[in-house]
Amino acid sequence: MTTVPEPATRPRRRTVRRFVPPQHGAWAMLLVPYLVGVLAAGFRWPQVPLLVAWLAGYLLSYYVLQAIKTRRPARFRAPLLLYAPATAVPAAVVVLARPPVLAYAPIFALLLAVNAGYAWRRDERALVNDLVSVVQSCLMVFVAATIAGVAPGDVALPFVAVLLYFTGTVFYVKTMIRERGNATFYRVSVGYHLVAAAVLAWVAPPLGLLFALLAARAWALPPRGLRPLQVGLVEIAACVLLAVTVLTV
Repeated sequence: MTTVPEPATRPRRRTVRRFVPPQHGAWAMLLVPYLVGVLAAGFRWPQVPLLVAWLAGYLLSYYVLQAIKTRRPARFRAPLLLYAPATAVPAAVVVLARPPVLAYAPIFALLLAVNAGYAWRRDERALVNDLVSVVQSCLMVFVAATIAGVAPGDVALPFVAVLLYFTGTVFYVKTMIRERGNATFYRVSVGYHLVAAAVLAWVAPPLGLLFALLAARAWALPPRGLRPLQVGLVEIAACVLLAVTVLTV
């Protein structure tokens, strides 16, 4: 009998999964607030090491939380040893270049402590935990602005826009995947987007129009049973529209 060899791609996939979290949606939540902050406040060179520290810090935090959840830190030693210095070195460069960013450290520490608590309880998919992660990501708008020497108040509208958007995706994506068919989540998702659209229409009409479109997608798409890939593609388009709209108001 001929033995069919295991495809060479499988060991490679296991290696990738050992160092890259299977959280595809997280990358938009990491990159969009950063890019909005940089584009709204203006580019300064320390924002480059900030991006490196931000992405590496996410990877580090993911495996720290996995170690807490599983109570098996040795299992994640390799990614922890890789991402700890990858985070610390560019973060040190940012702090040396722009010391005021240290003011955000206590806030991030508190939010990460909440994440750690949910990881310890093995309930990291809880709604509150998701919302805490959204706040963490959106704070990057203020961090990028601080590095550019721009007051947080000057980027308040971009911050609110990305915060409202990603908070909405928490409800919307749940109606598309994990809470599909849950009438309560569906009503909350649609209602949330309608309220956000109404508020933003008064503050910034283009954003109000965008959120009206997001409300339409929150109403129309959950009953259609889209695949996760299709859901992701819709959100990529929404992120692009969000960034463009925020920068035009």
